[in-house]
Amino acid sequence: MAAKLGGALRTLRYLTTRPVSCRLIGTSPSVRCVHEDRPQFPGSKSKFTYKLSFLDPDEEAGIPVYRVMNSEGEMTEKSEDPKIDKTTVLKMYRDMTLLNSMDKILYESQRQGRISFYMTNFGEEATHIGSASALHPEDMVFGQYREAGVLMWRGFTLDQFINQCYGNTEDVGKGRQMPVHYGSQDLHFVTISSPLATQMPQASGAAYAFKRAQNGKCVICYFGEGAASEGDAHAAFNFAATLDCPVIFFCRNNGYAISTPTSDQYRGDGIASRGSGYGMLTIRVDGNDVFAVHNVTKEAREICVSHNRPVLIEAMTYRIGHHSTSDDSSMYRKKGEVVKFDTNNPIGRLRSYMVKQGWWNDDQENEWKEESKKMVMESFAKAEKRKKPNPTELFKDVYEEIPPHLQKQMDSLKEHLSKNEDKYPTQNYEACKEYMYQDLSGSMVGVTRSHS
Repeated sequence: MAAKLGGALRTLRYLTTRPVSCRLIGTSPSVRCVHEDRPQFPGSKSKFTYKLSFLDPDEEAGIPVYRVMNSEGEMTEKSEDPKIDKTTVLKMYRDMTLLNSMDKILYESQRQGRISFYMTNFGEEATHIGSASALHPEDMVFGQYREAGVLMWRGFTLDQFINQCYGNTEDVGKGRQMPVHYGSQDLHFVTISSPLATQMPQASGAAYAFKRAQNGKCVICYFGEGAASEGDAHAAFNFAATLDCPVIFFCRNNGYAISTPTSDQYRGDGIASRGSGYGMLTIRVDGNDVFAVHNVTKEAREICVSHNRPVLIEAMTYRIGHHSTSDDSSMYRKKGEVVKFDTNNPIGRLRSYMVKQGWWNDDQENEWKEESKKMVMESFAKAEKRKKPNPTELFKDVYEEIPPHLQKQMDSLKEHLSKNEDKYPTQNYEACKEYMYQDLSGSMVGVTRSHS
């Protein structure tokens, strides 16, 4: 009897722990409750199926691309018009075209041997300005290396851009970084580092700190579709999703990871298809539509700060220029492909919109082209005349006080320069001779000699 009772209790306990589904039976007021056999495995949301079927990504519909403005500069859906005022739209256009002018001049300066390296932003200007205009100035930015427009929107000056590329005495990085590796503490833009995707887990960590501080800010992290193949991308996505971090992951899918096309970079439907796998809200946007980029970034920011959830944005665009001055894209893509995308570039689309609004005309365009070029050339001329930082700056700003092993290296450098002054262009460096023979305490090192 006891055995039968125990068996009955076990059956009852099993039935009461199974999911219950209740439904009306026809038009009768009767309700039938049936026990559904649903998976109870942790970490999944699903039902059982009794039909063997694999998920086939080739059979799934592609993720749609959100846009507001067509290639002729016309609003395709009036309800999606962000209704940005004329002053702001003009700033958008001027920043995009000023960035374009700076790119052309600095690219040529590298080809002339004036700077060592450069990366242009041709074709991707809308991803910078559209997203930057939707953020708050205090939001923290982690860039990859092709987001100069974000800094320009926030107020980074032409002098600051070009001083950094020249690595002169006015460069806030003191000449220690490669060109285009910008950074600004005042503008909340973390200094660029060359290795791909290292900024991504850092961005998740910063966003987690913002969440704990409850400061109402978010983090935005820019990266390319090539960087999404790095392990750091996985770590960043997973940490941000599981810890509910207020971070926007902004992917600039420009078609190429240096020389590797997307067809060789991944098999699935872009980067956006990965978002749901990590449990992130995700959207794909036309990266050549500055208003669409503005809309999705603005909404993503609201989600981040109001709900502490990460958001993945995939901006579909095209890299019109070479990857960098170290690259020749004609070796791996056809000229016709570039021309095709260049005729539908984001600057031309925004200009068409402005003309239709009566905010811009050919005279203003020609005047602004001349003015912007003059502005860049003036900053260029000033930066080129400035000296390089003193070589001893190489050893500073790592520790609060220079430790003995670095002090020894610095003294060794000074002694070497003092003995071989004629072999180095010391006249191009700030106070090089004055510091060449003295260490930080003022004691003499190397060969004592008089100098003017």
